[in-house]
Amino acid sequence: MNDSSLQLDDPNAPAPGSLRELLPVAVPMVLSSASEMLMIFTDRAFLSHYSRPMMNASMGGGLASFLSMTFFLGIIGYGTALVAQYFGSGQHKKCSVVVSQSVLLCIASYPILVFGIRPLVLSIFSKTQIAPEQIGPQCEYYNILIFWTFIPLLRSAMGCFFTGIGRTRIVLITTLAGVLINIPANYILIYGKLGFPAMGIRGAAYGTILGGSLSLIVMACFYLRREFRVEFGTNRAIRFSRDVMGRLLRYGYPAGLEMFMNLAAFNLMVGMYHAYNEVTATGVTLMFNYEMLVFVPLMGLQIGVISMVGRYMGKGLPDIAHNVTMSGAKAGLLYSGVVMLIFGLAPQYLVELFRADTPDPVFDEAVPLAIFLLRMVVVYMAIDAMIVVFGGALRGAGDTLAAMCISVFVHLAGLPVAYLGLYQWGWSVEKTWVVMTTVFFGSASLVFWRYRSGKWRSIRVIDTDTALATAHDADFHEHAEM
Repeated sequence: MNDSSLQLDDPNAPAPGSLRELLPVAVPMVLSSASEMLMIFTDRAFLSHYSRPMMNASMGGGLASFLSMTFFLGIIGYGTALVAQYFGSGQHKKCSVVVSQSVLLCIASYPILVFGIRPLVLSIFSKTQIAPEQIGPQCEYYNILIFWTFIPLLRSAMGCFFTGIGRTRIVLITTLAGVLINIPANYILIYGKLGFPAMGIRGAAYGTILGGSLSLIVMACFYLRREFRVEFGTNRAIRFSRDVMGRLLRYGYPAGLEMFMNLAAFNLMVGMYHAYNEVTATGVTLMFNYEMLVFVPLMGLQIGVISMVGRYMGKGLPDIAHNVTMSGAKAGLLYSGVVMLIFGLAPQYLVELFRADTPDPVFDEAVPLAIFLLRMVVVYMAIDAMIVVFGGALRGAGDTLAAMCISVFVHLAGLPVAYLGLYQWGWSVEKTWVVMTTVFFGSASLVFWRYRSGKWRSIRVIDTDTALATAHDADFHEHAEM
């Protein structure tokens, strides 16, 4: 008997696709994503008191490091939907095979990142007009992170297994383990405590690596626990599978391309504002510190929606997958409402948290701009939530190419506005941001339009025939015994 029939027969179980069913899967991912962002936020808060240019450098270098691996991270991240669909269809042994293919992709991507992408990014850094006191630390921060980039890639590969089968509390536990070492390590290494030398931005990078390493170790221990070895064969799935790898690449490459294009657009936008002047760079960095802190948890909600939608699509139940999406929309609106209230009432206090102990005229000048930009976040937060939820539903169902095209268009639409407004038409930063937000509203409606078209309902990512599923599991055991 599969999961859906158990839920339908049990009067105490939450209704399939309801908010009550979604929240136990989504909330741990929201908290996990928030914890991840808390580590980055803390890094920048510590660095803001150490050196304002280093705070800006950590944002530029950190975004460049993440951008470098987004294509591979997006493909690997689609493992959540693929695992969920195999899990929903009863092909449990294929779930661990997905992880194995993701790990193989991690191994293949590392030399490309270090020897191919890294020199290109450093070359781009050298051609920017970013202030000299920022660009040096930015390159240093990027260099350290990129050499250890296999840690977040492997964490994503294993994490997709747990999110796909709905065991998201394990992901939360592993993330919290990383936070517990990352924050104190950053404090010690940045400022030079307990006998360590003050390392500044290098200390922030090494603290991030330490936290990620512990998180990966804890996750690997969970993955090899007996319950997962017995049900999913996690200790016997280390092999290449042309079928699973093909599906991962076919449906995952749009997600990877989407992540890369979106973050590239975001990096270009940040670069435009950072190159404009130091006051603008500081104001925008202060705003993005908070925007990312509250936006990234929405990505946790999206992962929950992808997992549940994928599971019900694997069971051939698109109507319940729709219910999951509507439940996700309710949760997203509730969350964005809380964020809008906080940002609307206390922007001055939030900005002042980053004020250094020594006088800084640039920071003083940037405060009004940062407050204005935080209030603008209030305006578009609910739209962000809807894009995340409906985009997640499309990805979970396998409509990844359309989701990619729409999402990339939404993120690219504001770039010409930013460039022309700032550098050609002489607009103020505030006016440029208002016009960008208006463009964002119009283009964001495309996500909802695509979802409402219903084309995602007929997509089949995996073979769901029971006999075929049995054959797949038999094939798995045959390979495991060889």
